[in-house]
Amino acid sequence: MAEPSTAGPVALRTSPLSHLEELMRAAAVTGARGVTLAELPFLTMVNVRVDPASAAAGRIGAALGAPLPRHCGDTASRGDRTAVWLGPDEWLVLSRTDAGTVTAELREALGDDPGSVVDVSANRTTLELSGPCAREVLEKGCPLDLHPRAFGPGRAVSTTVGPVAVLLWQTDDAPAYRLLPRSSFADYLARWLVDAMSEYGRP
Repeated sequence: MAEPSTAGPVALRTSPLSHLEELMRAAAVTGARGVTLAELPFLTMVNVRVDPASAAAGRIGAALGAPLPRHCGDTASRGDRTAVWLGPDEWLVLSRTDAGTVTAELREALGDDPGSVVDVSANRTTLELSGPCAREVLEKGCPLDLHPRAFGPGRAVSTTVGPVAVLLWQTDDAPAYRLLPRSSFADYLARWLVDAMSEYGRP
């Protein structure tokens, strides 16, 4: 896996929620009613637009190691890369690999065919909410049916949590969720989640 450079602009960047790191850590609740919240900063996010029936889509899937998902809510993962369905011809590729590497590989796979591959990593940040009560916290402000019969590991959809639009992805059945808000709304969402978590730490 390519590691980001520690020099230049990369070394100077600040995540949208670095100022709330201590607040989120202090809000953690352990035990059977536990729930934790943390930012996963600087994840690579690459927007892909391509005809899903095209040869280019097949090449992009091969580059990712898994075919691009074809239905709303579906994801496809291989290694540290996950493609999330956003629309009939649009996906968001998430990875911990350096954004330049992922973008270059996907652009090479697209070739000269119609479509686009754009690094949008700075557009959003990622919050991880996990623990036995994580679903209950989300249900305070998310209109989706998050019961395991309707939403489980590997599902990802665009929705709202509180008043904030997010991409919501359940990563495992702990349960653990990743919420991807626009960076400018991340502070509000993090504070909303901390407030929603507060009752679980009461005796």
